[in-house]
Amino acid sequence: MAKSRVKKRPDGRYAMQIYLGTVDGKRKYKTVYGGTPKEVQKKADEVRILMGKGIDISAQRDTFKEWGNHWLKIKKAIVSSAHYKTCEQKLRIINCYIGDMPISQIKTANVQNIIFDLSSLNRWTGKPTAKRTLVEYRSVCRQVFQLAIENRIIDYNPASSVKIVSNQLKKERRALSVEEQGWIINTPHRAQKAAMIMMFAGLRRGEVIPLTWNDIDFEAGTIRVNKSVFKEGTRFNIKSGAKTESGNRVVNIPQILIDFLKLQPKDTILVCPDTKDVMMTETSWRRMWDSYIKDLNIKYGDLNGKRSKYDPKGVPITIPRITPHWLRHTFCTLLYLSGTDVLTAKEQMGHSDIKTTLGIYTHLDKEHKRNAVSKLNEYIETHASHMQVKNS
Repeated sequence: MAKSRVKKRPDGRYAMQIYLGTVDGKRKYKTVYGGTPKEVQKKADEVRILMGKGIDISAQRDTFKEWGNHWLKIKKAIVSSAHYKTCEQKLRIINCYIGDMPISQIKTANVQNIIFDLSSLNRWTGKPTAKRTLVEYRSVCRQVFQLAIENRIIDYNPASSVKIVSNQLKKERRALSVEEQGWIINTPHRAQKAAMIMMFAGLRRGEVIPLTWNDIDFEAGTIRVNKSVFKEGTRFNIKSGAKTESGNRVVNIPQILIDFLKLQPKDTILVCPDTKDVMMTETSWRRMWDSYIKDLNIKYGDLNGKRSKYDPKGVPITIPRITPHWLRHTFCTLLYLSGTDVLTAKEQMGHSDIKTTLGIYTHLDKEHKRNAVSKLNEYIETHASHMQVKNS
């Protein structure tokens, strides 16, 4: 075969054809262009280096969207429908940025700009994107690029060194104080069952919603967690199995929760149904929870004489806006305070990684040590007259 030569085109540019091989009996070429013969030669050398690495040069015009679709087909076969929908939604947003770009031309800066843009303001939600969600976007990019690498389309992963920087304020997740726990225990409401279960059994919201009375063993004092819900629009669908494999568990529950649940009507299959005795939707849960917070606020908040929740001007929320995460965190805190070892706590909480439980326990340990020092200081100040350091 004759050696490729640089040729000048009528438009003034220079070009060179590089032989790629034969496909289906046809000779395939890659043409590179440049403003000077030297530039063309450099590009030709780069192509030959890629060919030497086994990269499929003829497929380098494949777009990110095309390889994203290949990746989705693989995901659909190996993950749950809920996980698949999450992957599909994230890929759709990523495609708005780089979907039509040839995957071989995408640089780290292109992916980094996606993360920066979403962290500043997610145009689909109108809010900055949470750090955890940004990590998921990066993960989708990495997996699509990795699939292209495995198929010899590209030779490096542009998403591998992308940094995560979130502008979203970190949501407060804390345990309820003893006083706030009393609010939950002593305030009847349709949401009280869910709140008590989350606070004294550590179930997630998605595990409480499909919970049935058959899942509760009053004799053994346990709750069996073996299903959860995933969201489609505003509706929840039941998924066999908990949020994670570790989420499938049997939770030992305290007597206070056993006694409370024994007193509840059991005329429905679900423990916490909506007002029509069917499984809750996102909307019905939100309405129930908002109503619950309003009732707690009226009973325990500082309302300056405003006592009616039907006031057309509304009632200001003066109590902390308690969330399901706070209640679940309270259960973990109660396990810590009761001396439950961290491995048992991990199993009871349904954490997939013991590092999560260790993180909570470590934080609580530091907090209680600080409280102990504060009490010591208070004691010393109270008895200061008897504990003064005297000069010798």
